[in-house]
Amino acid sequence: MAIRTARSLRHEYGLYIEQEVENYKESIARSAILAIGDEAAAKLAAEPQFVLTELLLLEEVDRIIFRRLRLPTYDTWRRKRLKLHEEMRRPEHWGLSASDVLVRTIGGATETGATSHVLVAGESAQRSALFLAANGCDVTAIESREEAVQRVMDLAIQAGLAERVHAFTAELDEWTPDAPLHAVVCSHSALKDLTPRERARVISVLQSATTDGGVHLVETIAAGSGAIEELRATYRGWDVSVEADRGNEQVFLARKEQ
Repeated sequence: MAIRTARSLRHEYGLYIEQEVENYKESIARSAILAIGDEAAAKLAAEPQFVLTELLLLEEVDRIIFRRLRLPTYDTWRRKRLKLHEEMRRPEHWGLSASDVLVRTIGGATETGATSHVLVAGESAQRSALFLAANGCDVTAIESREEAVQRVMDLAIQAGLAERVHAFTAELDEWTPDAPLHAVVCSHSALKDLTPRERARVISVLQSATTDGGVHLVETIAAGSGAIEELRATYRGWDVSVEADRGNEQVFLARKEQ
């Protein structure tokens, strides 16, 4: 699935140019800005026009800065951005591998458009959210620490994925889905910190919000942990498996029957 349409790439380019120009203005002295303003006014005065407006002057200032910074044209920027987008689709770009359960189950489904809205929660939220967003998913990321949420959004903005990532500071038992979910990726630690009653209620809410054929991943659980059997009991009626993960850990995988 394509990450962006041509129109949204054009919009993204405009935001990039605007940010670069504003950063330059903030980095130079006021006298230098005034000098650029005088240069812009002189250039406009030499051109045939009816009236010199403040808007025209500001636009010319931005054009002068654009040339000074040697910013790329849209076509040049677009080629580089599309190449970067293709790189970001690779799991290795985010510290994952093709053999990871997340990549094999949810990551593969994004290529066919089968997965669209994914919830990620807990310590795996950052890399999971960005990888899935890069592969076409709309991602809701929940973290209990505000700095972690800000880090996810900062990285999403830098990668041009901000429109696909929606991050919130909240505990898992405080959040309620407002749209159907096609997948849930949750760290075991995010569930472990809840009481058994809270855990059962959270899972029930997420199960109800998940579309038929959707998947839930609980990462990563120490091999032999009693949490596996508790999850099996909670996911009766789902197609359940336990997948080996890196090291001596396991991932609980459940798929809702269609």
